[in-house]
Amino acid sequence: MPVDTNRLRAAISQSPPPFSLNKIGHVVLMVENLERSIAFYTGVLGFKVSDIYGDDMMPGGMVFMRYNTDHHGVALIGGASGTTGPEIKRGLHHMAFEVGTLDEVFRARNHLRDSGATIVFEGRRRAGVQIAVEFLDPDGHNLEIDWGLDQIGTEGVARTGNEWRGAKSLEDAIANPPPGQVPFVHDKSLLAR
Repeated sequence: MPVDTNRLRAAISQSPPPFSLNKIGHVVLMVENLERSIAFYTGVLGFKVSDIYGDDMMPGGMVFMRYNTDHHGVALIGGASGTTGPEIKRGLHHMAFEVGTLDEVFRARNHLRDSGATIVFEGRRRAGVQIAVEFLDPDGHNLEIDWGLDQIGTEGVARTGNEWRGAKSLEDAIANPPPGQVPFVHDKSLLAR
């Protein structure tokens, strides 16, 4: 069936969300051979490695890489088979969008809930220590909206693991920040609704 461009144009929403996405913050890819991919991204494209997880933290291992001061712009998860079935496949694990304020992460969470989106995680994970809400799009792609991703200075040193401060809600993430992160919500009505 041919694509009806008029129907596609009619599907474009004219209602802006209560937050503004600044940029694609990072992309996480699932790869078959982590060592081969690290060599490619660092040797061919010039990425720098910020952090590495072993199997104890992520089955297959994970490497966080940067090309600017953001803790990571691309991360790789190893062990992807590229086959069908229950095994991990090569491809997109998730894509993250950065917002300018922590209030916007809370607005995004509330807007996603009100819109019926499936939220799969909220709070703070480990490396990078960004505060985020993760959710699924209509096709099941895992997306993230985040604020506060660590920056790597000219010394090229990432925060140590004992400062990561994981949290399983946005409220917990602001209550227990890692050193140097100042998570302040201006609009208190956004909290725990």
